[in-house]
Amino acid sequence: MTRFVVCGETLIDLVRSASDTPTSFRSAWEALSAGGPMNSAVALGTLGADVQYLGRLSDDAFGGQLRAHIEAADVGLALSTESSQATSLAVVSLDEQGVATYTFHFDDTANFGWQPDELPSLGDDDWLHIASLSCVVSPGNEVLLDWMETVRSGVSYDINVRPTVIKDPAVYWARVEPWLEVVGRRDGILKASDVDIEFLSRAAGGSDPLEIVTGWVERYGLGLAVVTLGADGAVAVEPGGAVTKVPGFTVDVVDTVGAGDTFMAGFLEARVEQGLDLEESLLRGAAAAAIVCGRQGAQPPTAAEVDALVARA
Repeated sequence: MTRFVVCGETLIDLVRSASDTPTSFRSAWEALSAGGPMNSAVALGTLGADVQYLGRLSDDAFGGQLRAHIEAADVGLALSTESSQATSLAVVSLDEQGVATYTFHFDDTANFGWQPDELPSLGDDDWLHIASLSCVVSPGNEVLLDWMETVRSGVSYDINVRPTVIKDPAVYWARVEPWLEVVGRRDGILKASDVDIEFLSRAAGGSDPLEIVTGWVERYGLGLAVVTLGADGAVAVEPGGAVTKVPGFTVDVVDTVGAGDTFMAGFLEARVEQGLDLEESLLRGAAAAAIVCGRQGAQPPTAAEVDALVARA
């Protein structure tokens, strides 16, 4: 059985309470356990995979909530580090379609203070999934990138662009490109959304997401690139240019928080752990993402729930 090691940030999403009647003096917000990589770890655990979360957790009250949330999904914390720094926060805004945007509060918080001696050696039976802001926010991103050069397990990387953190596409691309290079040297898997690619293309060049990611596969030697397309499903590009696409699933959207993270968990559990073919793996990822969009926040589905939705496809 593959041991998935998921590395990256965890944080608290502050979401306006639907039952609140705000005034100019007060408003009510719900504090939801969140953070892209942590969402993927919890989703993998909920699907029944063997998972360790590799992150930096605060010893404050929010850190305690996050720790309990992770452990409730049968995700191990043996590789994680406890920090006296505060938990990172994200204020979430939802548009009329439930699509989320984020304003982050990261200054001197636990996620980004990585030290080299906090990072483990991984074995051949491990699969490292690393993602999101931890890969681009200083000072920890440089430590993680140096460590990544030593990793010899299977690897996947989710870009998960957050333009409210780094607004300049050229600066963002300069921090993402070294990850494409190191993942390519491991014949690894890249995941990005079409929105991620559109933002980065302003610096990296190109206009069509599929053409751009096909170029990345060839240029960086990636073993596979997977692009999520929102309600339209997902597409994968293999070396040599072979393309596999699956449609999305219809769902009454509550919000899109954690959709891409949950997609990647469903895809990796199917592709890496079960050894399913590419189309089946994409379909299970799309089903997992659709289910989470029908719930508030990143509340991932069980394997049985994914099975049921896929069976209706």
